[in-house]
Amino acid sequence: MYDVLIIGAGPAGLSAAVYLKRAMLSVAIIEKQPLSGGQILTSYNIENYLGFTQISGTELAEKFKKHAEAAGACFIFGEVLKINKNSVELHNGKTISAKAIIIASGASHRHLGIKGEKEFIGKGISYCATCDGAFFADKSVAVIGGGDAALENALYLSNICKRVTLIHRRKRLRAAEILAERFFSKPNTEFIPNDEAKEFCGDKKLTNIILKSGKTLAADGAFIAIGQSPQTKFISKDIKTNVNGYIITDNDCITSEDGIFAIGDVREKPCRQIITAAADGAVVSQSVLNYINSL
Repeated sequence: MYDVLIIGAGPAGLSAAVYLKRAMLSVAIIEKQPLSGGQILTSYNIENYLGFTQISGTELAEKFKKHAEAAGACFIFGEVLKINKNSVELHNGKTISAKAIIIASGASHRHLGIKGEKEFIGKGISYCATCDGAFFADKSVAVIGGGDAALENALYLSNICKRVTLIHRRKRLRAAEILAERFFSKPNTEFIPNDEAKEFCGDKKLTNIILKSGKTLAADGAFIAIGQSPQTKFISKDIKTNVNGYIITDNDCITSEDGIFAIGDVREKPCRQIITAAADGAVVSQSVLNYINSL
C-alpha cells in the first residue's frame, strides 16, 4: 500500500508528488499516456511560466517529470477504471491501495475534428489565448466558438492581434451580453455568424481556414474555444461535481469524499494555467498530510 496515489502526471500531479515525497511519504503516479505533462505537451512554446522566458511544452513537461523522479515518486503506466476510498482499479485488472488518493486527471479541450486540425496544433492552432496569444502579436487570427470562453479569448487577442475574426455556427452568440458588447465595440474585430470551419490549410504553418459556406479566411492563427471536458469518467457518484462535470473542492482541494482530493484542471476553478495547477500540488500536499496524520 502506498501512502498516496496520484491519478495523472500533468503539472498538478507532478507538483503534488514532489511536495509529498519531500514529506517522506510513499507516492505513486498513475498515467495513461506514454508521456507525462498533460495539456502542456500540446504547447509549442510557453512564455508565461515563471523562471522560463521561453520553453517548449515538451521540454517543460520533461523537467517536471525528472523533478518528480528525482524526488523518488513511482510511476505506474495504466488507465484508471474506478476509484474507491482506499484503492484504484485499473483497466488491466490491477488494484492498487493507498491511504489517500489525489485526482489530477485534468481536462481536455474539445476538438472540431476537421481536416488539418491535428496537423496544425502548435503551428497556428491553439486552444488557449492566454497561453499562446503573444505568438500572434500584430497578426490576423480567428476564434471559433460562441460562448463566454470564445469571447474572452477574442477580447484578450484583440489587445494583441491586428485582426480578430469570431466564427460561430449560430446567428446569435451564447456568451454574456457584456462580453459581446465589448467584442463588437473593438475596432479590430469581425463576426462571422451561421458558419463553421471546414478545413485548416497551410504549408508548414496555418495560413487559411476554409468555411462550410465556401469562403476562405486568411488567418495566421486559429483559437478553438468550444469548451473542455474534465477527465472524470472513473469517479463515483459520491464525489460531487458541478453541472459541467468538474469536481467540487474547497480551497484546500478536499472533495466531498473522505480521503480523496482533486487538483488542477479537473476541479472547479476560475483559472486554468500551468502555474495554478502546480500551485494546487503544493496546497493539496498539506491537506493530504493532515488527513494521513489523522488516521
